[in-house]
This record gives sequence, structure tokens and C-alpha cells, in this order.
Amino acid sequence: MNEVNPWLHNRVRPRTTRRIGVVWGISSLLILLMLVPVGNLQILEHAKWKSISNGQVHHTISVPALRGGIYDRYGAVLAVSRPTYRVIANNFQIDHPRTTAEQISKWVDIPVPRLTKMLKRKSGYVVLTNSMSVNDGRDLQRLSLPGLVIEQSTDRSSPNGMLARSLLGYINASGSGSAGLETQYESLLAGQAGEAEGLTNQSGLALPGSSTRVIKKAKSGMSLELTIDSALQFVTEQTLAKQLRVTGGYSGVAIVMNVRTGEILANASLVNHSVAAGPLTPVTDWGSSIGVPEIRQTIMNLGITQVYLPGSVFKIVPFSAALQAGVVSPTTRFQVPYSTRVGTRLFHDAERHGVLNLSTTEVLSQSSNIGTYLIARKVGKVGLLSQVSQMGFGHMTALAYPGESSGLLKTTTTWSDSDMVALPIGQVNAVTPLQVLDAYNAIANNGVFVQPKLVRALIHPDGTIRATPSSKKHRVLSTTIAAELNAMLQKVVSVGTGTAAFVPGYLVAGKTGTSQIASRNTASFVAGAYNATFVGFAPADHPILSTIVVIQRPRTSIFGGVISAPVFQRIMAYALHHYNIPLTAKHGQKITPGSTSFHSDVT
Repeated sequence: MNEVNPWLHNRVRPRTTRRIGVVWGISSLLILLMLVPVGNLQILEHAKWKSISNGQVHHTISVPALRGGIYDRYGAVLAVSRPTYRVIANNFQIDHPRTTAEQISKWVDIPVPRLTKMLKRKSGYVVLTNSMSVNDGRDLQRLSLPGLVIEQSTDRSSPNGMLARSLLGYINASGSGSAGLETQYESLLAGQAGEAEGLTNQSGLALPGSSTRVIKKAKSGMSLELTIDSALQFVTEQTLAKQLRVTGGYSGVAIVMNVRTGEILANASLVNHSVAAGPLTPVTDWGSSIGVPEIRQTIMNLGITQVYLPGSVFKIVPFSAALQAGVVSPTTRFQVPYSTRVGTRLFHDAERHGVLNLSTTEVLSQSSNIGTYLIARKVGKVGLLSQVSQMGFGHMTALAYPGESSGLLKTTTTWSDSDMVALPIGQVNAVTPLQVLDAYNAIANNGVFVQPKLVRALIHPDGTIRATPSSKKHRVLSTTIAAELNAMLQKVVSVGTGTAAFVPGYLVAGKTGTSQIASRNTASFVAGAYNATFVGFAPADHPILSTIVVIQRPRTSIFGGVISAPVFQRIMAYALHHYNIPLTAKHGQKITPGSTSFHSDVT
């Protein structure tokens, strides 16, 4: 039997005891360090963590800024925002849905039975209204009803209905611009949101009955004063809408411009919902307000964003180029056959005829395709392509409008022999109606191209008005050539294809155009589908207003002189009287309908 050394035994016990004591002390310290945070959580920060466990946090809440308004040139309201309150129900916190529904039904404009169902559903947060007036919102807040969140918001409205809507654009559910001028000027219109601190749920919504503290005040957005004249805009839209209904046209565009300043006074973009669907995305319930319920505003502004083959209105390109180059004069005569083959294509005039002896002016007034080709041939490919660019085609305008197109143009590398005919008569280059109007406006403005303009001034929240810069101008034609073209275009209205554009008491200059519609899937044209155009200006002896009208796929006729010229006439007649523009001739133009062998201008 082994015996333990007493000396050794006595030495071990004190050392073991000390070690155990050290371990115990360290363990106790660790446990204490672990318990302190827990105690802190349970006692010192009990309220904070309880709120988080209930989905509640102190949060910075965005206070919406008041969006700037949009006004016409005379101050008429086109779009305006007002401060409102948004009412949201947390139906998990509403114990008596029927009683609550009866209390707030009149405030949120929802019938009690329907509102009761909404509050019983237990789906979480439900928006009851986004547009409660400030006074009503504050009154409802004072009731302190369980489960209701009443927070500041804004509401966009249009006192003049849907007037100019395809130009103004829209705002989305979050209050930001989603199309048109609302998008283009978003940074100016939106203002700067403010900030407030309050108790919210984890989604950032203020909790029912909680209060907020403003940290940073919201700054209202700037407003726009447009060049648009509401009265003329209404007449333009109504006149175009009625013609779309009568002719069965697919869609229509009408733009009125101040010749000297480039200011757009009216811009209509409509779609006939009875024959068109889908791609143009019409705005509902607009046409009813003007007596044509089937006609609606388009989401995209077709006059600025959509290109089309312009047809005979494009003939000013070869005519202006030839006159400018001195290879023809208004009286130069041509032997014009009915048809001619160039390259692989056969071209002809609208109506069959023998060889005609026509002057340059008669070729234009009677819209002869073959006569135009004979003139263009004198200019040549390089001269034509240069003049296309010179007249503004292929270039974006100064508007910088969302979705604006610069056009689809023929180039030297894509040129074919048949383009020597097809391009001058408007069957090749795809351009926008606004570009066509700009080119004719340059003729009216003595050869000076003026950039179009839509915004006249910016209005600061304090009411300070800051005018926008005048439109830039540059000369594209000599004064002499512009005057010659003006006189030739007057003949189109007095003895040519555009007699329906005549306005009693005024000299009118313009051009008709009827063009085929290119197929999207093939390198051909859509059978039986045409665009009808009339573009011109008045008074021709002292031009002040220019206007273009384009109607796509009319059914009753296809000719620009029959379909679009009457719309031009009604709009221009109203505008001339609306602006008190003096009569320019004792008896106006002498019109001799049917004096030409051409009654159409089909290209």
C-alpha cells in the first residue's frame, strides 16, 4: 500500500484551492459582463426594443413638396398640385370596423358597406384616399381614431380637363412625371421634399396617433408658363377630333406656330379609338367632353415623336434647292409626261394625262411628281441631301421633348437610283410633322429658320417670373427665294390642290400631301393606307401663323387637300380672328377650284 507523502499533500491543497478561486473569480466576472448588456436591454432600453419588437421605429419621414403648376401663355391653369392628406387604415388595429366605417365614410368618400369590408379584411395597410383636403385631414386627425394614419400628400389636377394632355404628359403614382413636359421638367417641377421625424412602422408609414417633428421644410417646385393658348388649343383639338370622326381617320396631329418667334400656340395629338387600338394607348373619357367620345388623346405626342412619310409637302426641298442654285426660276417650263421609270421603279402622277407644258410654279401647285423629278434632277443627289439637312430634317429641335425623333433619312451610302424621284416627292425620308412645319415656317419667315418653343417662362414659388431665352434663328434661304416660294405656295391654295384651305379675307399659302404608309415588316407599303397632310401659313403677304394638319389612314378620301386642308382652314380662320389679325386683301384670294387637271397629290 502506497502512502501519500504528508509534506507533498499539504503543499498541493493550498495551490489547488487558489486555482479554484481564480477560476471562480474569472467565471463570475464573465457572467457579470454578460448580464450587464442584458440588463441594459431589459431595463434601460426596454421601451426602444419593445417598440422594435412591435415593428415600430423612430424614422425620418419624407414630407412631399408641392409640385409646380403648368399654365398657358395667359395664366390659365393646365395642371396644378394642391396640398392634401392621405388616409391609410391599418385594419389589424381596428377592432370595430363597422363603427369606424360609419365615422369616416364621408371623409374618404367610400360607402359604409364597402368600407366596412375593407376594414374587416385584416390585410394590413390600406390606402383609403390620397386627396383629402387639408381642412378635412386636420379635422379627421383630431378624432384620433385607432388604426388610422393621416399624413401629408399632394394631388395633381387639371381644371381644364384633359386639354393638351398629350403634350403635358402625366405623373405616376409616386407623383413623378412619366411622360411629356411633366417628365422633361421633372427636376424643376418636383421641388425638394422636406423631412420630419416620427414613429413609423418598418415600412416607413407613420403610426396611427403618432406625432411628427419637422426637421427640414419642403420646398415647392417651379411652375411653367407655356407658349400654348388654351382657347386656340381647345378649338384645334375639337376641330381635329370632329374630322377624325367624320373621315374615320386612325389618328391626327395639328400644330399651330407663331411664324416669327417659333412659339407653339396649339399642339393636338389624337387617336380614333373606334378604329385604332393598342399601340397609341389612348387616354379614356376625353372626347366626351367635346362631343366626340370615340376620339381620345394619345399618351405620346405624335407631332413630335412619330415619324411618317410626308409625301408632296416634302417637295419644298427640291424646289427650294433648285431655286437657290439658280437652275430654275418660278417660270421655267417643263415637258411633263404622265410617268417615268427610274431604276427599278415606275413613277407617275396622281391622274393620267398626256405630256403637259408646266412652269415650275404649276408643277408645285398641281403637285406633279414627274415634274418635281425633272426639277430635282437639275439639283442632283448631293444638292438634295444637303438641302434636306439645311431645312431642318434629320436634326432634333431645340425642344428636347421626351421621345422626340430626328427622323430617318436617306444617305449617300444608302442611295439608290430610284431615290432621285422617291426622295423629292416624300416617299423615302421619314420625318416628324413638327419638322415639316418648321421648314414651311422658315419660308414664311423670309428664309429664316426659327427653333420651335414650348416654354415661355419659369415661375418661382415666390411668384418671380423668369422668361426663357428667345428661340435661336439662322438663315436657310435667301429673302428672294423665300418670297418666290411664298408666291408659288399661294398658287397651291388659289388654283391648285389646296383650295379647301382658303380663308375669306386673307391670303393663304400652303401645300397638300398624300403619302403611302410604309409597312413595318416589309420594304413595301400598306395597301390602301395613306397619310393626308396640309401645311401652310397666313396671312401670306405678312405671315404671322403657320399650321400643319396630318390625318393618318382616313377612310372617306385619301387626299390632303380633301381631308386635312379643311381642318387647317377652320383652325386658321379662328386663330386669325382670335388674334385680331387684320384682313390682308379686300376680297381675299380669288379661288378657282377645278382649274387644274390635278385634283389630288398622291405620291
